[in-house]
Amino acid sequence: MTSSNEASETERWASLIGGGALVLMGLRQGSLRGVLTALAGGGLIYQSATKQSTIQQAQEAIGINQPIKVEKTVTINKSAEELYRFWHNFENLPTFMKHLKSVRVSNEKRSHWIANAPLGSSVEWDADILEDRENEFISWASVEGADVDNSGFVRFQKAPSDRGTEVKVVLEYNPPGGVLASVIAKLFGEEPEQQIGDDLRRFKMLMEAGEIATTEGQPTGSR
Repeated sequence: MTSSNEASETERWASLIGGGALVLMGLRQGSLRGVLTALAGGGLIYQSATKQSTIQQAQEAIGINQPIKVEKTVTINKSAEELYRFWHNFENLPTFMKHLKSVRVSNEKRSHWIANAPLGSSVEWDADILEDRENEFISWASVEGADVDNSGFVRFQKAPSDRGTEVKVVLEYNPPGGVLASVIAKLFGEEPEQQIGDDLRRFKMLMEAGEIATTEGQPTGSR
């Protein structure tokens, strides 16, 4: 007989596979990368994802390889179509994401990212799009060999009362072998949650006003 816990887990994964917006439910169970991959691949990796989750839980118990998960939402007075189109061209992202030096799109699936690191250095990785629903949802994950293993998604959803579009970003950074999560926070110069919040605030300014104001109130440029 199937236990109630096993039944609940099966139902949870079935919901994730059936509805992309419900991917958030999986954040409490294992890694975001595993959830996104399962969603994109039709749930065929359920067993391997479960094993990976078990290993990760053991690692977290002793304080290593603990991922940093960040979730932020902003409401922007623009259509989902316009916001999706701008974001989907990943080469636009350094415009409002200050920690990014550049993003180069290689093909319709893969892109190469370079980010700032301490002492004038940088970190790099390639990322693949896992799922892409026009005007609604984009998920991605770094490929093998990344300096910083990461995955995430952005969701564009109509805001209540016709107030524009809610843009929700969820990211997960996986520290390299044995390094505590706090080291990654220092690597990017500030706490990731604050960083993503600031990035979304600049994205809102850029899309609504066509420019990003500096702390002194002067524009930094226009679209």
